[in-house]
Amino acid sequence: MRKIFFLNQITFTILLFIIVLSGITYCQDLVNLNPSDSDSFFYRDEMRHFIQAISRYSHQFHPNFIIVPQNGLSLLTTNGEPEGVLISEYLTAIDGVGQEELFFGFLGDDEPTPEDITSDWLSFLNKIQALGKAVLITDYCSNTFNIKNSFERNNLQHFISFASESREMDIIPINSSKPYHENSKNVEKIIQAKNFLYLINPSGFSNKEEMIEALSQTNYDLLIIDAYFSDFEMFTNEEVYHLKEKINGGKRLILSYLSIGEAENYRYYWQKEWDINPPSWLEEENPDWSGNYKVRYWDKEWREIIFGNPDAYLDKILKAGFDGVYLDLVDSFEYFEELQ
Repeated sequence: MRKIFFLNQITFTILLFIIVLSGITYCQDLVNLNPSDSDSFFYRDEMRHFIQAISRYSHQFHPNFIIVPQNGLSLLTTNGEPEGVLISEYLTAIDGVGQEELFFGFLGDDEPTPEDITSDWLSFLNKIQALGKAVLITDYCSNTFNIKNSFERNNLQHFISFASESREMDIIPINSSKPYHENSKNVEKIIQAKNFLYLINPSGFSNKEEMIEALSQTNYDLLIIDAYFSDFEMFTNEEVYHLKEKINGGKRLILSYLSIGEAENYRYYWQKEWDINPPSWLEEENPDWSGNYKVRYWDKEWREIIFGNPDAYLDKILKAGFDGVYLDLVDSFEYFEELQ
């Protein structure tokens, strides 16, 4: 096994070198656009192009690499409305969508989401599901009745759901060895998943080994975790491979969380001088999340931090053996639209 793993690492390194050399076509699109340059510039268009470029690039390494954007459902249609025309290029680039707060959490944890909001989102989500794409729902509720309600309502829609008891995404539910719709079968495609765990904050674990052990004792079909246990301690290829087996023996998928609409000052790519002299693409700090900063995601420098070279975030995720990425803050285009 160790020899095979070593050869895989060499193969990946060679492949990375070849793709970086031949992938200049991706970088040709990474220009420093200015929204004022043209009336035809739309922030949501650039976010779609960003996600599509991430998909094309990652599929050169891993043809079945999974791409799931969270929120930003208006990216799906030409006019941003549920009745609008679906954008085929974008749909081809993604394997599903994630949506927070569909039934609980929009007004606060354990608070039912207003029916008009739920209805609007369902209009998008039902279209996506009809196309054979996965729909992952994260509701925020800790009340036992609400958790049960969340699972049942999502099940009626045939959505894959997770009821998170914490906005920090730092809790493994007590019943993790027997999750809702427990499944012993191997899960090779995201659409086959019956349940998932969303855990991207490892603060409840004293070390990486403890977290790996805890996750290994679960039967979730899909894990969404951060690629890093700490600021600079990433999960290795061997550790990710180990996590792909459920305690019941079935195989599961592992997605890495990746924020593409905000920069985080605790990430390996953050440069200390940005605290005093930020780059032109770095915007103001998110008032709701300390250390998170909006970014001009269409900027060449930011996109090169995300993918396209050996030190880029996505490239590290690919090398670590994750099955895909769960893209967060794709709805940051709304922030820039509101500034206009």
